[in-house]
Amino acid sequence: MLAAAPDHRHRERQADRPAAAPGNPDLAAAELAIVRRARHHPEAFAPLYERYVDAVFGYCYRRTSDREAAADLTHQIFARALGALPGFIERPGSGSFRSWLFTIARNLVIDTHRTRRETASLDDAGGHLALRDPGRSPEDQAIANEQQRTLAAAIATLTEGQRRVVELRLAGLTGPEIAATLDMDLSAVKSAQFRAYARLRERLGESFAPGAPAQGEPTHA
Repeated sequence: MLAAAPDHRHRERQADRPAAAPGNPDLAAAELAIVRRARHHPEAFAPLYERYVDAVFGYCYRRTSDREAAADLTHQIFARALGALPGFIERPGSGSFRSWLFTIARNLVIDTHRTRRETASLDDAGGHLALRDPGRSPEDQAIANEQQRTLAAAIATLTEGQRRVVELRLAGLTGPEIAATLDMDLSAVKSAQFRAYARLRERLGESFAPGAPAQGEPTHA
């Protein structure tokens, strides 16, 4: 059983590192071992929840621009993943569990957009909410909020395909994992990422750091 979702309404911490990458063979093997145990003992799923909850929440937040909606989606995604574990198919070399988890996340976000049109999307350049971090001074928080708005506006100028690739890249996924999640060829992922990064650098200059979470980005804590 999943632990109760943390109350993030009054607390956000900076996402200073991406989720651990299953590109490490030892880590990938350890994750698959956890999946096998969790199929029969749901409480064994907890380490995977802890490892990926911030990345999933950050992905949902970028897609919805709504902290409460992102938290609700995060809970649903992990509940759905836990329930679907018996049907999980191990696919060596594709990032396996993480790409499978983010496929669930992507599909659920799409379904939510279809049924709840009031949910904001990244197509709204000004959509990100200003989040208050109690650990920051008002001046630092104002700078972080502006950085979030600037990044959201820049991402909104990308094509839909480029946005989807960048959203998953910012969540920490590798090229093969993104290809598996979006059902694309790896070459197409690399091409979309290259074009997206080039456009973002044009708009953001040296402040754009590929693969790094945006400063001040909230997590699910």
